[in-house]
Amino acid sequence: MLLASVCASLAFSGALPGAAHAQARVDAQYEATLAGIPIGRGSWTIDIGDDQYSASAFGGTAGLLKAIANSSGTGAAQGRVVNGALVATNYTASTTTSKKTEAIHIVLNNGTVKEYGIDPTPPVDPDRVPVTDAHRKGVFDPMTASLLRVSGTGDPLSPDACRTSAAVFDGRMRYELSLDYKRMSMVKAEKGYYGPAVVCAIYFKPIAGYIPDRPVIKYLSTARNIEVTFVPIPGTRFLVPFRMVVPTPFGTGVLEATQFITQANPKNPKTQ
Repeated sequence: MLLASVCASLAFSGALPGAAHAQARVDAQYEATLAGIPIGRGSWTIDIGDDQYSASAFGGTAGLLKAIANSSGTGAAQGRVVNGALVATNYTASTTTSKKTEAIHIVLNNGTVKEYGIDPTPPVDPDRVPVTDAHRKGVFDPMTASLLRVSGTGDPLSPDACRTSAAVFDGRMRYELSLDYKRMSMVKAEKGYYGPAVVCAIYFKPIAGYIPDRPVIKYLSTARNIEVTFVPIPGTRFLVPFRMVVPTPFGTGVLEATQFITQANPKNPKTQ
């Protein structure tokens, strides 16, 4: 589902040159609600080393939705840290429902997709906008794109963090996400982070690999009231989504961290 994909992506990676960053780790847990009703839970682990990084996530339906339509999904990305920027090399994702399981893999080299596939291979839909070779260049995978890097030497938690955009390819669809500053805020997880945050508006623009007549595409591409709240990873210039708010025809959807624990200078991910 596209909405779930966008919520998983949540934002961008401003991969601009800069100094190397200290190693850091994030262990977070999230809860998703719709109109105040719990519908899903998930976890996210991020390791950023001096020269490598990895990120992995797991989520599934919860509450009443689990009884109606049980589903789950995983995602993972690995890559290099080059001049402080995250350069992805591999991305995998899978979703499982009561009807089927689907797996996606992407291999990248400096922002260019070298190989990708979906298993099982989906049927060809003539209404889907074709994805060309040009659409698979200069892109981020959804997992890497969820980490917002702020260039410069000042406080990364500032309005400037929201003034960016990124191209994303998720194995099926190529889209662009843009941010714009809304406000500064304070957030508190049930366990872990308590402190300042920056809130950005998020705008979705489909480019290729989508079916134009699908209601979710039309809704997301015209929505102007979706917002994402970022908090910092100490010792780095990266921000991580803490909360995302998506108004929908069925009520307001919220994805929010209930646990957000950071650790500076853990063991390098390549040795784990």
